[in-house]
Amino acid sequence: MKYNELNFIKSRLAQATQFAFRSPATVTAMVLAGVLTCAPASAQQVGGIRGKVTTEQTGTSVAGVTVTATSNVLPGARTAVTKEDGSYSLPLLIPGRYQLTFTAADGSVRRTEVEVRLEQTSNVDVQLDGGSADIEVIEIVGSTIVREGNSSLTNSLGAEAIESLPIGQNYRDLLKLIPGVQYSENATLGPAAGGSGVDNKYGFDGVDVSLPLFGNLASEPSTHDVLHVSMDRGGAKAIGFNRSGGFAIDTVSKSGTDEYKGSVEYKLQDKSMVSDITGDVPYELDQSWITAGFGGPLIKDALYFYGSYYRPEVDRVNKETAYGPVKSYNSTRDEFFGKLTWAATDDLLFNISQRSSERDVEGASIGALDSDSVSLGEKAEQDIFTFDGSWLIDGATSLSFNINNFSLKTTSTPDNILSVQPVIGSSLDLNNLDQMGRFTVPTLRPDTPQNAAFNAAAQTLIDRYGYIDDSGNRAGGGRIGAYHQFDTTEFSRQSFEIALDREMELGNLWHNFHVGFKYSELTEELSRVSNGWGIIGYLGGLSTTVPGAFYQATIVGADPNVGSGLNVLESSVKTYNLEINDTITAGDFEYNVGVLISKDVLYGQGLRENPNNLSGFELAPGNKYKMYTMDWDDMIQPRLGVTWRYDGENTVFGNFAVYHPEANSLARAASWDRSTLNRITDVYFDEQGDFVEERYRGSSSGKFFADGLKPRRIDEFTLGTTKAVSRQLYLRGHIRHRKGSNFWEDVPNAARLSGTYGNGQVPAEIAARGLYIPELADYRAEIGGSSYVIAEVDNGYTKYWEASIEAEWIGDRTYVNASYVWSRYTGNFDQDNTTTNNDANTFIGSSFYNDEPGKFSWDNKDGTLSSDKPHLLKVFGYYTLDWDANVGAYLLYQSGQAWETWSAEYYGHAPTSSYYAVSAYAEKAGSRRTSSHWQLDLNYTQNFAVTDKLNMKFQIDIFNLFDRQTGYNVNPYDYQANYGQPRSFYLPRRIQLSVGIDF
Repeated sequence: MKYNELNFIKSRLAQATQFAFRSPATVTAMVLAGVLTCAPASAQQVGGIRGKVTTEQTGTSVAGVTVTATSNVLPGARTAVTKEDGSYSLPLLIPGRYQLTFTAADGSVRRTEVEVRLEQTSNVDVQLDGGSADIEVIEIVGSTIVREGNSSLTNSLGAEAIESLPIGQNYRDLLKLIPGVQYSENATLGPAAGGSGVDNKYGFDGVDVSLPLFGNLASEPSTHDVLHVSMDRGGAKAIGFNRSGGFAIDTVSKSGTDEYKGSVEYKLQDKSMVSDITGDVPYELDQSWITAGFGGPLIKDALYFYGSYYRPEVDRVNKETAYGPVKSYNSTRDEFFGKLTWAATDDLLFNISQRSSERDVEGASIGALDSDSVSLGEKAEQDIFTFDGSWLIDGATSLSFNINNFSLKTTSTPDNILSVQPVIGSSLDLNNLDQMGRFTVPTLRPDTPQNAAFNAAAQTLIDRYGYIDDSGNRAGGGRIGAYHQFDTTEFSRQSFEIALDREMELGNLWHNFHVGFKYSELTEELSRVSNGWGIIGYLGGLSTTVPGAFYQATIVGADPNVGSGLNVLESSVKTYNLEINDTITAGDFEYNVGVLISKDVLYGQGLRENPNNLSGFELAPGNKYKMYTMDWDDMIQPRLGVTWRYDGENTVFGNFAVYHPEANSLARAASWDRSTLNRITDVYFDEQGDFVEERYRGSSSGKFFADGLKPRRIDEFTLGTTKAVSRQLYLRGHIRHRKGSNFWEDVPNAARLSGTYGNGQVPAEIAARGLYIPELADYRAEIGGSSYVIAEVDNGYTKYWEASIEAEWIGDRTYVNASYVWSRYTGNFDQDNTTTNNDANTFIGSSFYNDEPGKFSWDNKDGTLSSDKPHLLKVFGYYTLDWDANVGAYLLYQSGQAWETWSAEYYGHAPTSSYYAVSAYAEKAGSRRTSSHWQLDLNYTQNFAVTDKLNMKFQIDIFNLFDRQTGYNVNPYDYQANYGQPRSFYLPRRIQLSVGIDF
């Protein structure tokens, strides 16, 4: 990296720099730079500059000074004129480096530079002396940092840091840099930050790319185009529509500039660059990444363009399972991005962009005990569109808007498509089970008289379909046949935001008013059908629910009684958000008073309103209906804060905020057509394969909502302080508390009446509440539906405590960020630990939690939650060397994962029942913990300046240098052989090499 001290200092996180005006005819003046709590409206991906011009000379006016901001990222210029008190404001600026020019009434001109960060406002206060018309350049003589954006716990990074640190290529890799947020290598579930992993908010160019209905990060976005990133952990204002119960992250992409610039990079991670992988499935991956970008002016000082191409490719060759060699795995993605930035006038600015991605996967979904025929092909298509604009109505008023759309369509098709068509009532061909569906080969049970018949038939199946184990014998437990179903899912989120900001002085108080409105519609369209007989299992005549059943097939598909043309289940949510915020400055104090008010409407499919029915509905397959409304008066989210700048620079701050997270899966999980279009049917067969009976899973049919539900809520209190120890060292410390309540789950209507069972008992106070819906039987008599209802978890709560200290060092060539967090996360509702595989898009509001005795909130659930990691240390930074090079490092230490034993037998069920064991805690939640984890990542970048405009770059990244493959995701099932053993491990040491050209 080319070294430049001035640029290095100005490009750090959320900077606020201290400058000085030096006039040859007068004395030295100063500029204080920082980040104020007032950030511009978030309808556009912008930052801002504000400040005050003062003078020590009496009788010299500070009004009428013209302040002009120019940048290579901004077409044209932005201008403001100081008011009577000398204050000025330049809002809605594209993030980047700006030159400020101050032109006084006497003709004197002063200039300086300042960095504008995403969603933050840089403060430049200027002290002038008159009497000179000479042009002077303001020199940097010191720097301090006071960082605050849309919340009191905000961090911001620019492109230099993203390129200089060992991060990675995926959007998810940026999360490792957020102080106080756990490091996670999950592929789907987000990391915890004082709340559930599904309560985070992910923004990409201002577009919410959180997966609708599920709250996780859509997997496709990458980092190659990211110019700036902002990260809010808590203490939010009513600016930006932040309803996150965890953290909120947003990025802004690169734009064209006033120069033609481009880059091309190739990055490689060969399988020989990865150490041996710990786990059950040995595999080797070849990975490569190609990126290219180019931009510049289409119309000088008016219209800029930028475009890019990205192609990641993954190959897995010669993977072997218990059944031997299987087909190679390949994943290829092509992503195209285009963006236009247009300054129609000095006061009108517009951005429009489109990002389109297509990924194809071959040979997916093969586990350690799967045969080659069980593989799956996948395809994903993602589009992100945004159109935003801003209008500076006058020097104190601005209007901004954002229209955007996110869509993600995924399809999965079995590589082995079966010819058999399941017909209820027909027989199962036992001589060709590998052509019927995905068959799980049984394992033998203990040699007892009760198990004799089971084992005899099971041995026959093992001899025919089992795999060869290490001893050379046939073994059960494997899976043969074909992948069990076809899936097509299309997610979309369409949003519109508009915001008005106004600065004004009332009396002795300075007000910064903000009002914004946001409307979004979130939709999921799902089509799912089984391949053959779907999932097939062996029961061996030991089923207690279906006597005489030896085989069970589980198929998914539309009920033939609803018509052949109806096979797509559509679920949607409409959200309305209104925010009002006022930031009031009074001397050394700054007060924030705001409120975010929301309304969410859930829409299902399969009913029609009928006021003559007791339930208010009638059956109407395929019809969209309003399922449930969380109204305005139920989602009032106050945002209150105060900041005391006790010496004009360092602060003490406090904040109170309420959040109602948006993520909710009930629009699908409780939909009536779920039982007809995603109909799950268990079909049972006898020893000869003849049909015995069929059973529909009632819990998967439509569900009614209990009366008086209050939406999920997070209350947050924050108290902290900031301190600029020197021009190089900045400290921030805080204490934060979050309390979660009003959790929703599907639950048997008579759950409170379960009495005493196994090792559990319903508390008397809860039992006295009776049925959740007393009229449920009458409702079901009219229109059917499930015996489960949507209700609030009885006495459900979570509590999170956090004490944090963060230090940031800015040297001439060095940048270091170090943070330590001590935390505790407890409660009786663990959203991140509700199913067999928690790193997945699991339902929010309809999981295994609360399903039956052993899984209720009073069944050992009160304790330490799975995301609790008491100690978290992060240190990262980079150093610029003399020889046009850069070294970056990332050090992590965090506590292990909390877990507990799950047992069906503990609650009186069959010991080996996987269904009854799921989420059935046999001991207090979080009674055990995995080993702590630490790792060190490094990178080195070498630049070669071929010409003034042509630069070659070589880089090496080493992740997990010491190969710390710590185990986590422990198997909690007490009856399984690998009980207590990790099922996942942190990624091994791996090396990435890259070569790039900037021109």
